[in-house]
Amino acid sequence: MRPRPASDLFRFLQSSRPGLLPQNYHSIPRSLFSHSQIYYNVIPHFSAVLSPTTTPTRMSSTQAIIASVYSASVSTPQHLSSSPEDVVNKSHHLKNGNGFTNPWPSWRDLDPVKALKAVARHRMGPDSAGIWGPSTAPPTVPVVTPQFLPTRSTLSTEFRATWLGHACFYVEFPGGFRVLFDPVFSERCSPVQFIGPKRYTKIPCDIADIPVVDVVVISHNHYDHLDHNTILKLKKHHPAAWYFVPLGNKAWFACSGVEKCIELDWWEERDIVLTPSNSQTSAGASPSNDSKKLAPSVQAGPADEGPKANGIVARIGCLPCQHTSNRGLTDRGATLWASWSIESGGKKVYFGGDTGYRAVPPDLPKSVDDYGEEFRDLPVCPAFKQIGELRGPFDVGLIPIGAYVPRWVMSPMHANPYDAVRIFVDTKCKKALGIHWGASDGYPAFHLDGMESIFPSSASSSGVREKRWGDEGRVFLAIKANFDYFVCGVCALGTFVLTDEPVLEPPRLLKEALGKEGIEKEGVFDVLNIGETREY
Repeated sequence: MRPRPASDLFRFLQSSRPGLLPQNYHSIPRSLFSHSQIYYNVIPHFSAVLSPTTTPTRMSSTQAIIASVYSASVSTPQHLSSSPEDVVNKSHHLKNGNGFTNPWPSWRDLDPVKALKAVARHRMGPDSAGIWGPSTAPPTVPVVTPQFLPTRSTLSTEFRATWLGHACFYVEFPGGFRVLFDPVFSERCSPVQFIGPKRYTKIPCDIADIPVVDVVVISHNHYDHLDHNTILKLKKHHPAAWYFVPLGNKAWFACSGVEKCIELDWWEERDIVLTPSNSQTSAGASPSNDSKKLAPSVQAGPADEGPKANGIVARIGCLPCQHTSNRGLTDRGATLWASWSIESGGKKVYFGGDTGYRAVPPDLPKSVDDYGEEFRDLPVCPAFKQIGELRGPFDVGLIPIGAYVPRWVMSPMHANPYDAVRIFVDTKCKKALGIHWGASDGYPAFHLDGMESIFPSSASSSGVREKRWGDEGRVFLAIKANFDYFVCGVCALGTFVLTDEPVLEPPRLLKEALGKEGIEKEGVFDVLNIGETREY
């Protein structure tokens, strides 16, 4: 079938799906659609958007029992939890005040260009699954429909954790507190939604299907953990939600129209109290614009029901991890990254976000065990033992297990399953669930032979040109058919999981790592299907 002009596609999308395209979509280079390879990789994304999909039924008015609204107040605790003695030194702050660093011997700051060239060499080496990475053809990770508690009045004495893919977890505490970690509900983790790392597993539900969101917690600003479109949808469907972010990220949320945002440094914490209100609106919580139903984000049980009569209390702590940050080409390390602890209803959870544990030697062959005798004394990140000793134990840990190949390149910032088990032990988690795997391949949805046709003037000159457009007005890198520029371009789009391990390898290696540590292979540190809930 002969492709129709791109202009027809844009007119159709703008008329049939208002808001689907960015306001500045007119500035998207139409030459992007001139190459058949590009065209057929873009169209399936729009087809998926336009086609009906099966999603969980949203809460009806009968399900959404009219109940009190909870207003929220956030304060610094009168009695702070334990912190390291040297916390006042702020050793993770750059001395010039322009960003942050990992202040431990376990960190190796690899030049991004060298790292990306190493990835390219690995892709073409004997241990690689190919230039486009491992296969994401089914079967991969099963996806099931999430079963959330429908309202806050649905009493449960259990802590419930539901994996929504990659690093996103929705947790329901006993007593009613509800938290969403690192939500990403877009098809692609990129400044734009027609190109960039794409999911290979389905999104298990829509944001509107989540009944209650009191707090959204963000670990750092990489695109696979902080998604602009997702935040806008959360703002629409859950206007009462508060956002807790690492230092330096509040300005981004302000630009996105989010006012209820608290940014914290490592070891800082806040108490949040949700108090029942008889009013349908309050300073801390407001209903949806849809007057036909109560906003899911403010549903609650009647004010005289159980322990919630005196409010819901939670303590949120910002904790260290070993990673980095950036959303463009010039802001690396400008904002902080973090892990988090949250305690409410007698349960405490640790969220690892995205972190490394130890930096293995450069160019280490895949066949070499980096936990063998030769490397047993490599420095490990000391922050996790501090977290366990000072803020533990935790009932449940949500700990990253994926995005670790090539190992020597990724190890400073991404834990493999063996690292994850050590983090589990160090942080004194009683149970754990694996995150940061099983959602996206992280590889570009276009081919090298089409790159010069996208931006001819760019490709014929230096190979790189900046243009301000995209969902956030971020920098998009145009690149020519040169592998070094190509890989840098993928990085500029925001690397979701730019790694080469087979899709289902992390769970398998996790069991191996647990066995070597003398820990039961099942029932202690597990992985879930996407959409599955585990109770503790």
